[in-house]
Amino acid sequence: MPTTTSSAEDVDVATLTDFLGSCAPFDGLEPAELARVAAHAVVEQYEAGAVILDAFDSRVAELFVVWEGRVDIWVNRDRLTELPDKTEGAGGLFGYVAALTGAALRPQAVAVGKVVVIRLPADLVAPAFASRRGARFLAQEVWSTNQRAVGVPTYTLVDDLVARTPLVIEPEASITEAASKMAEADLGYAAVRIAPGRFGLVTDAAIRNAVASACPTTIPVVEIMVSDPPAVHLGASAAEALIKVLDRAADFVLVTDRRGELCGAVAPIDFVVSSTTAGAALHEQLRRATTVAELQQRFREVPHLVSDLMARGLASSRVITVHSALVDTLVRRAIRLVMEAHPDLDREAFTWLSLGSNGRREAVLSSDMDAAVSFAAGLSADEIARYRPAFIEITHVLEQAGLNHDLHGVSPANPDFARTHRQWEAAARGWLSRPTEDDAVIKTCLLVDGRPIHGDLALPEVARVFGDLRLHPTTMKMLLAISIDRSKAARGRWRRKQIDLKKEALLPITNIARWAALSAGSPALQTQERLRAAAGSRMLSVEDADTLDDVFEIVQQIRLRHQLGQVQSGERPSDTVRPRDLSSIEASVLGEAIGEITAIQRRMATKAKYVQDL
Repeated sequence: MPTTTSSAEDVDVATLTDFLGSCAPFDGLEPAELARVAAHAVVEQYEAGAVILDAFDSRVAELFVVWEGRVDIWVNRDRLTELPDKTEGAGGLFGYVAALTGAALRPQAVAVGKVVVIRLPADLVAPAFASRRGARFLAQEVWSTNQRAVGVPTYTLVDDLVARTPLVIEPEASITEAASKMAEADLGYAAVRIAPGRFGLVTDAAIRNAVASACPTTIPVVEIMVSDPPAVHLGASAAEALIKVLDRAADFVLVTDRRGELCGAVAPIDFVVSSTTAGAALHEQLRRATTVAELQQRFREVPHLVSDLMARGLASSRVITVHSALVDTLVRRAIRLVMEAHPDLDREAFTWLSLGSNGRREAVLSSDMDAAVSFAAGLSADEIARYRPAFIEITHVLEQAGLNHDLHGVSPANPDFARTHRQWEAAARGWLSRPTEDDAVIKTCLLVDGRPIHGDLALPEVARVFGDLRLHPTTMKMLLAISIDRSKAARGRWRRKQIDLKKEALLPITNIARWAALSAGSPALQTQERLRAAAGSRMLSVEDADTLDDVFEIVQQIRLRHQLGQVQSGERPSDTVRPRDLSSIEASVLGEAIGEITAIQRRMATKAKYVQDL
């Protein structure tokens, strides 16, 4: 492409101020701040084909706004010879990702015809991105970029991964008939038509398990099928489909069109060819590891994968979901490998529960591995104690792979977190009836956020106890008190040398989301899903829920970037950051984020005074 050719333009500050004031996110600035930005702006004209910005090869400290004309934008270095990812017209903003991160990240911007752009110093416009409107603007950027269909690299849509015509069978077909048709089609699955637009799924593995358990092969295939298999629509990103594979440990994801017609299926191996689903190969390597040493070695590659996904522009919430799914795979495989060395113990006798951030699928590089186990009813204390050495061994395997051991003893190696289903049920009822005693509320939060990843994936006995916490007003009031506690964020945060991103920003949002979702009767686990489920309730307005959703995404992005930097420096990942290590834009965004959280907590506390029947 041609090199940059530009000429300066003379424009009066008043005209420039009016124009910038009509563009997001600068329309959120106070008049004095806006005038100051305009006074330091540089207006330049570029000829057709000129490269205005190339943030792939150099760090930039400026943002650009299109005043007149159009600018083609490429966000993928490997696709610079193809169609642009987007085209910005008058008022369009570009270059802010590179300026915010301080990294040679993206994009490349090229003039389409004659173009006039406004060049703005990044540090000077930081208040615009620290505003509520700016925070939302930044939080949406990565996701919207990844959703664009124009110029998307090859194999980033699930459509590109579907290579075979699907096999559909009727529900009355026998297991033998299903196996025969699958062999004839050379496919490892068959979709079972349940109703118009609805399909079950039977796989090679399901048929093998049925045969191994001496199940008659003449019975209808519906008796062994998965009735609610993971599925995506055509046009979904390959990353979205991969997340479903990882989240459900699925062998296949069905792909349908918008009318519900089946178009095919994709398996984990299909994702290997996609540039945006690098986690697929690693997931398969973890799932098939034959020794503890191999498993640990494979998982140590995860931080590099997280870094790669961030660099590719995947939203932080999606990156964390992939990471959490890989942690699940690690734990499942560690359980299997360790238990195989203990043939006297029954691997199916217990259910492993991931708690805390792991349970919510929000595990990051610094997260502790909070966990518990629940045994089938009838096991004695002595029988449960026989499993403790194996649980200790599993914990050591996970630690050596790179996970952090919980220092508070939230582990199956602790007898308090290894009980039978009935014992867990009784304990939970005790916490709900006496919420002020010991750590009852903390334990309630742990179990409410719990998610079984091995064994009985339904675990109805434990889940039923917390099915409607609204029937326990004292516990709900205590959960609300935790949610609106502003003590962590109320101190002079910017005068301290360090800021704890988890305690001061993320944990308050997590607590609010948990309480709000429980109040609304929602079973959602992930924080952002809980916020969306509770939006519009009497204690959490739609606007406040949206704000917390945006802030959570922004702070998680800062947190991930910080932890990846620590890993690259050979440091242990942590949640504490020094304000001086943040860019001016990041520091402003973080300060505004904590301020937004505090304001919402204050509003909730005020509303709580007038709401008696929480």
